[in-house]
This record gives sequence, C-alpha cells and structure tokens, in this order.
Amino acid sequence: MAFQSDTSSVPIPPPGEDELPYDDGEPMESQRHRKQMYLLIEVLELLWNDRDDVYVGGNMAIYFSELQAKKNDFRGPDVFVVLDTVRRERKSWVVWQEDGRTPDVVIELLSESTEKVDRTDKMRIYAKLLHVPEYYLFDPFTGVLEAYALDLATMSYVPVAPGANGDVTSPRLHLGLGVRRGTYNGLDADWLRWLDAEGRALPTGDEQARAAEEQARAAEEQARAAEEQARAAEEQARAAEEQARAAEEQARAAEEQARAADERARAAQDEAKLLAAQLAAYEQRFGKLPGGDSR
Repeated sequence: MAFQSDTSSVPIPPPGEDELPYDDGEPMESQRHRKQMYLLIEVLELLWNDRDDVYVGGNMAIYFSELQAKKNDFRGPDVFVVLDTVRRERKSWVVWQEDGRTPDVVIELLSESTEKVDRTDKMRIYAKLLHVPEYYLFDPFTGVLEAYALDLATMSYVPVAPGANGDVTSPRLHLGLGVRRGTYNGLDADWLRWLDAEGRALPTGDEQARAAEEQARAAEEQARAAEEQARAAEEQARAAEEQARAAEEQARAAEEQARAADERARAAQDEAKLLAAQLAAYEQRFGKLPGGDSR
C-alpha cells in the first residue's frame, strides 16, 4: 500500500471516478450499435423514472481493482444495470466507491472487432471478478440474442435456452428481452427490446408520445361521436315531442268531434221527442192519422 510520504502513516486513497479515465477511446462499432445502446438505456430509464435505487449505464468504464485502473486495460460494457444502489450521475463505475456493488446485468453488442473479447476476456472478468449474474450478447445486424447465467459453483457462464419465440427472461430485472422489428430514431431494423410480462416491447420516449397522441385522437373521436349521438338524441327528442304534440292535437280534434257528435245526437233526440209530443197532441185532438198504428 502506498503512503503519503516515507514518514507518513496516512495511506494514499485509491483514485476515484473523478481521477480515472471514463472514456475508453473506443467508439461504438456502427450507427446501429450506438442507437441500440441508447434504446436499451432509454427504455429502462423511462421505466424506472420514479426509482432512485437503480443505475443504468452504457459504454462506461468499470473499475474493479487499482491494478486494472492503473493499466486502464478494460473497456466498459455496452449496457449494464446495477440494482440496490444510488441513482446519480457518474463518470465511471468504480467498485470500491460503490460499496463493492457490481452490475447485476451486462449486455454486450457484438461486432467483428469486439466479438472475440466479448466471448473471452470480458466474459471471464464479468464471471470470475465481478460476479455479474446475467450476461447477454446481441448482434445488431444478425439479430441473434444469447443469454448466459452465472454458475456460482464454477463462477462461469452457462447458456440459457430461449423460449419458443426466441425471447429470454431476466430474473434480476423481472423483464424479458427479445428482438422486435421497428423504427428507432429514424432507423428501421430488428432491435433488442425490453419486454413486459406479456411479451410486449416496453416503449421508448417517442413511442410513448405517439401512444399518447393516438389516445388523445381516440378520445377526441369518442368525444365527437358522443357529441353526434347527443345531437341525434336531441333530434329524436324533438321529433318525439312533435309527434306527441301532433297526437295531442289529434286527440283534441277527436274529442271535439266526439262532443259535436254528442251534441248532434242530443239535438236529434230532442227533435225526435218534440215531434213525438207534437204527434201525440195532434192525435189526441184529431185522432190517429190514417195508416197509423191501430194499437
């Protein structure tokens, strides 16, 4: 251990993220590799926007020993997730500054120039030194996804068989991983996506915005349809009111006709009574009319 001076008993603290290089100097292999990394990180940050106990990083150096830090011989994983930590901005992940916490999940995006390292040196470091429980390899151009789980007995990775549709499950994150066709940042391709329990791709920011826009349009259409239904109901109510008024008029007219008929019947009855009385008076005075009833 190094000390402040030959006569000092105060040890020199190991370098931290502010002193260590955080850019490994290796750019992403292609535009698709870069966008794939951003997609995976963006979706998790959106999903866990209200959590402060998780960290998602990408293309960031991970330092796990002072010797490795001095040699600067280890490039950071393309995407990694650390649970049970503090969500804050970091330049690099320095294990001795993070209470020994190491990634729970690592994803490497394969390319011709990195595949050998991803399958050998990095795989060994993640398993034997960092003890990363889940390791995934994905080739953005072939669309091939490989999943590995850490065997605690041998501290090495064993393949995890995918489901019938090629999807795999992350036990640590309680999410799925699978390849889905789509457009991200203007590029149409087969993307590695985080999945929900039903196998649906968790949305990006743009997808959330489009979904919200679609919902707003659907709500607007529903509002217009409801307005049309209200207008139609109002028209029907007016028509029913008109019909009711017409029926009432008809009823009043029928009542008037009935009253008139009743008046005519009473008048005819009165006239018949009058004629009968006149006839009786005539017969009493002059006798029955010829041809009259002889009874």
